[in-house]
Amino acid sequence: MKVGVVWYKRDLRVFDHAPLVEAARHRQVVPLYVYEPELVRAPDCAPQHIGFLNECLTELDQALSARGSPLVMQYGEITSVLRRVLDAYGPFTLYSHEETGNALSYARDKRVAAWCEANGIAWKEFPSNGVVRRLASRDEWASIWMQRMRQPVLAAPDFLGKPSAAPPVPNGLMQPGWMAMEGSDKPNRQRGGRKQAALLVKEFFNKHLADYRYSMSSPLSAEESCSRLSPHFAYGTLSIREVVHKIWKTRAEVQAMPEPARPRGVLEGLKSFESRLHWHCHFIQKLESEPGIETRNVHRGFDGVREPHFDREYFERWCRGETGFPLIDACMKMLAETGWINFRMRALLVSFSSYQLWNHWREPALHLAREFLDYEPGIHYPQVQMQSGVTGINTLRIYNPVKQARDQDPDGVFVRRWLPALQPVPTEFIFEPWTMPAMLQQQTGVIIGQHYPEPVVDHLATARYARETLWGLRREAGVREEARRVFEKHGSRNPAREGRPRRSARAAQADDGPADAEAGEAAPQMSLGLD
Repeated sequence: MKVGVVWYKRDLRVFDHAPLVEAARHRQVVPLYVYEPELVRAPDCAPQHIGFLNECLTELDQALSARGSPLVMQYGEITSVLRRVLDAYGPFTLYSHEETGNALSYARDKRVAAWCEANGIAWKEFPSNGVVRRLASRDEWASIWMQRMRQPVLAAPDFLGKPSAAPPVPNGLMQPGWMAMEGSDKPNRQRGGRKQAALLVKEFFNKHLADYRYSMSSPLSAEESCSRLSPHFAYGTLSIREVVHKIWKTRAEVQAMPEPARPRGVLEGLKSFESRLHWHCHFIQKLESEPGIETRNVHRGFDGVREPHFDREYFERWCRGETGFPLIDACMKMLAETGWINFRMRALLVSFSSYQLWNHWREPALHLAREFLDYEPGIHYPQVQMQSGVTGINTLRIYNPVKQARDQDPDGVFVRRWLPALQPVPTEFIFEPWTMPAMLQQQTGVIIGQHYPEPVVDHLATARYARETLWGLRREAGVREEARRVFEKHGSRNPAREGRPRRSARAAQADDGPADAEAGEAAPQMSLGLD
């Protein structure tokens, strides 16, 4: 039999890995990972991603070596690397998971397909999680997702035959600087690898399920209460199916207990977490079905609304966490140091950039892609567009940064942690420090405009302008018609899965603006990733 080459991408595990299981039928198996220059130097990649990736690759190599065939790590353009593999081992069959990545990886896959056809190489791709390639209708997606989740989790192969021929000259683990990447890793980010993922699963299911549903919104509690599995899903040290099966098993065990003995809140936490795994794949399916979402508005009726008004100074102050709005700035400071912030704060950051600063979403999305350790293109771009109000099928969520701070951090603990300059400010002024009387500024030693920035904008006036402009546009007949097209292609067919009821018109008006009375999607309050 020919050599079986397993091309690893963002599926860095040996368990529940169909390409590896199929390739193991060959007598000789070559597990391959390729650092691709155009991907690592792309504007959505950062050194922290390579650091996490390398930790995953180290453990993956150990797992593969223990089974007989170590990981071959190469650096270079993918078809050039495949040529090296062909020269070293002779004819082979290529195995991989389907990938829903950015535009560069999409174009790369087309080149690989052409190369394989030109060189007589069979390339066998396998579905990844619940994302369906060439999906005929969105109506079918939920049932396909469930069918896939119900399939058994695949065991890791016991043995992999090592090729007798010497591999291409290996590069081994590559460091960011060796690949001409700028910037540095985040020392306080999460660590990569399957072992870390397993520890997180154990801790989350044993300790945090009961509080998960109600603690994941506040930055005070989310850091501990969320699963923190999102980077492991993004790099594939875990499959979605593995965790769904863990949810189902745990639910069955709890339901088997006498009702008085059941731990309070666990069933609700399981339901909420399972819905987020469903939404995880739901959003990636949008980019799979329409790759252009990465670079252009999903609803073309919003083209040109913000683009000509992009303000570079506003954008850079937002990136640096110097907007003058404490919760916005504290979130940016945490993100810069750790690569993580919880879901509601991610939505707040995008909302503020899009509505109060009136900036188009593309450059902010790239900045956040570099900042989020758990960056997943298929979730990231549809979510950024949803939160910036350009999908046409989701209600506008224009968050008030002062109100959100009071709701989520009432005593200013989070703000003071990440903005030490504001520690002396009394709690009554901590979220609007610019309202402090001049004498109090002198007494506290916090002079606004000197020790902490003045507000970049009047957040109430800019939110009012954004709301009036976008709702006015959405009432136009052509925009409404385009929204129906978007919903047919991308809208959820089962909004109840998110575990949250549709908000009433009155509640929506009180917080975010008018309720969306058009046909649309019940937008999940989820992360631009997965918490």
